[in-house]
Amino acid sequence: MSISKHSDADGAPLRDRRSLRPRQVLGLLPRYAAGKPPVALDGIQGYKLSSNENALPPLEVVREAIIEQSLSVNRYPDPATTTLRAELACVLDVPAEDIVTGAGSLGALNQILAAFAGQNDFDAPDEVIYPWRSFEAYPICIGLAGARGMPVPLCADGTHDLDAMSEAVTDRTRVILLCTPNNPTGPALGADAVDAFLARIPPHIVIVLDEAYQEFVRDRFAVDGRDIYRSHPNLVVLRTFSKAHGLAGLRVGYSLSQQVLSAHLRLTAVPFAVSQVAEHAAVASLRHLPEVLERVQGIVAERDRVTTALAALGWDIPSAEGNFVWLPLAADTDGFAAIAARHGLALRAFSGDGVRVSIGEPEANSRFIELCAAYYCRKATNFPAEIGRAEPTV
Repeated sequence: MSISKHSDADGAPLRDRRSLRPRQVLGLLPRYAAGKPPVALDGIQGYKLSSNENALPPLEVVREAIIEQSLSVNRYPDPATTTLRAELACVLDVPAEDIVTGAGSLGALNQILAAFAGQNDFDAPDEVIYPWRSFEAYPICIGLAGARGMPVPLCADGTHDLDAMSEAVTDRTRVILLCTPNNPTGPALGADAVDAFLARIPPHIVIVLDEAYQEFVRDRFAVDGRDIYRSHPNLVVLRTFSKAHGLAGLRVGYSLSQQVLSAHLRLTAVPFAVSQVAEHAAVASLRHLPEVLERVQGIVAERDRVTTALAALGWDIPSAEGNFVWLPLAADTDGFAAIAARHGLALRAFSGDGVRVSIGEPEANSRFIELCAAYYCRKATNFPAEIGRAEPTV
């Protein structure tokens, strides 16, 4: 009888003495927690305010483009996303060669890290400085790239501590991430502050300006990456179609940088990362940009209604320049989120820090304001039944 080297005499498979072992970094990474949908409750309309999504669907013309392109999904997309880059170049008034697309702005960020920060042979890993708390995918992406994340705490008002970030630079620093408006706290970086920061950073360090929420910014002193990247060869700007354009499910974003950077980013781009459906949907949306921006203004108006109401109630919250607001609830974070869930609102809780609340449908925003009014006045979990409807059973 022939016995396989992978089996014992009875034919049972032998257990390999070596277990499957992923890279050690996987055990050290934080887990990304996506925003959850509302719990289904009897007799109450639930609202998802946990993912900073656009509550409105894409424009009708964009939906038509999606349907049209769905007939071609048996074919690979254009790996250079030529049509989208040409349209972006026209809208932004920049060279198409300065644009590199990716699977959302997060995909574009991974291209940057793959090109400029990681683990070097027989040497300590590169360092990436980033603000914290900020976008929770940052430490995950940095770790997977093989680099060492260097978080710098935010200021008390939810803004970047740019002085501390510049002081954190070492000879191992390769990339610095800036998030404006900062997710989840909300403030945008000022143009003068960013200019001063860039002047303090050595030119060989890549500065990433993550502007996923740029269309919602109304602070006239805020930085605009498109206006400054031409003056800074080491600056790369990230943007996305997920938020303002309402295309989060299609995963399309891009980076904007001088060709001394963009040439390297093309080498690390995942082939075919942007589908033809996503590309042509984004193009259709850009070709109807005034309608998109009109919708954005409606979201901004709702954001201002929420922040004005919270201020009148006595809440002290950071400046809100994205499509969300931040409640710095500290130890009360989980309790507040649980109460909101019992009233049909799914919020994004960062335990021990605060709650991020996306601006959603007007009805959802009104219910959130009522919840905040009751919380601020009572400082307890015994909320009135009239918030949203009669108290649901959970």
